[in-house]
Amino acid sequence: MALFTKKGYRVQPFKCGPDYIDTKFHEAVCGCPSINLDTFMATPEHVHELFCRYGADADVCVVEGMMGLFDGYDRDRGSSAEIASVLDIPVVLVVDAKSAAYSMAPLLQGFANFRKDVRIAGVIYNKVGSERHFKMLQEVCSDLGIACFGYLPKDAALEQGSRYLGLDFSEEPDSQTLMNLLEAHVNWKALLELVVPTMGTTSFHHGNCQFPPWELSVLIARNAESFSFIYQETIERFGNVQYFDPETDVPDFSGIDLLYLPGGYPEKHLDALVKNEACRKAIKAYVERGGRIQAECGGMMYLCEQIVTDSGDYPMCGVLPYTITARKADRKLSLGYRHFVLDGKEFRGHEFHYTQFMGMTPPSVVQVYNAKGEPVATPVFRYRNVFASYTHLYAGFALIDN
Repeated sequence: MALFTKKGYRVQPFKCGPDYIDTKFHEAVCGCPSINLDTFMATPEHVHELFCRYGADADVCVVEGMMGLFDGYDRDRGSSAEIASVLDIPVVLVVDAKSAAYSMAPLLQGFANFRKDVRIAGVIYNKVGSERHFKMLQEVCSDLGIACFGYLPKDAALEQGSRYLGLDFSEEPDSQTLMNLLEAHVNWKALLELVVPTMGTTSFHHGNCQFPPWELSVLIARNAESFSFIYQETIERFGNVQYFDPETDVPDFSGIDLLYLPGGYPEKHLDALVKNEACRKAIKAYVERGGRIQAECGGMMYLCEQIVTDSGDYPMCGVLPYTITARKADRKLSLGYRHFVLDGKEFRGHEFHYTQFMGMTPPSVVQVYNAKGEPVATPVFRYRNVFASYTHLYAGFALIDN
């Protein structure tokens, strides 16, 4: 994406699945929001419409996959392969070739022939040890009749730091080294030949229901890390949008229909959140006089009584009577798609966190299920006009209009 942008092309980035972090890297190099494409949280029709709408003015659309090509929430359902099939776009495999040579042949043959509706356009090898190693890998592609677009060598400079919720996006990575290696070792001009025009726009329907924009004035908590996990399509669904930073600002709720508190890393910025006591008090007062809030994951944590870490206890807004623990000894991964029905409406989203409720899990107003329909212990809260959960909801299923 960075290389095509440097060459003067208008690049529209997309990300398969619900990931919020990769999209931040995309936006940093492309200069425009990256769009999530997910066939669990939305219909195939909606995924197609998103691709057409956001890609309409682009020279190049790049869709980054997730996990392995055929890894989905139920076998290959919801996988990158399914999204490629829905969009009818070619797939370039990025293959880890470290310590392998002709063993790549059965692997690539299997990928190329597993699903006839998924078009494997070619391969880029990753972590290649030498030119001699690459020539051996080229022989694999030649024997199979699969295009080889080049390779990236093993290089420590390409490694990106990570932390417990994924890649560390607090510092923008240096993409110059990667671009130099791509120009030297990858036939990027051949990749551009794969680009096909988007297929026009279609109206978005889910079942028999249209999803027009909500005519709401929405105040969104936004910070580079504390409150940063929000789908671009959610922002597009809102009407009039304003932003504030809970670390530094005191929100003005005049004319506001909804306060939206998205997820992020509030546990990484507790000193700043505690220091801004005026913001926390304003939010609690807003709730008590009937203000509407949708809070997800980190936003839900911010509404609780306190967040406890190995460094101490940190008071939050005190809207929800719960304590969240972010202590290392209490960390437990909660990960996966979530869905539930409340008041006759369906919600779909994604959960990914290590923090937990202190003590017993609080009661939920509804039973939540994973992608396979199995019950999970994720609670959903409704207090006054507050709707909160650990689940990051996708716009097409969010209960905003109640």
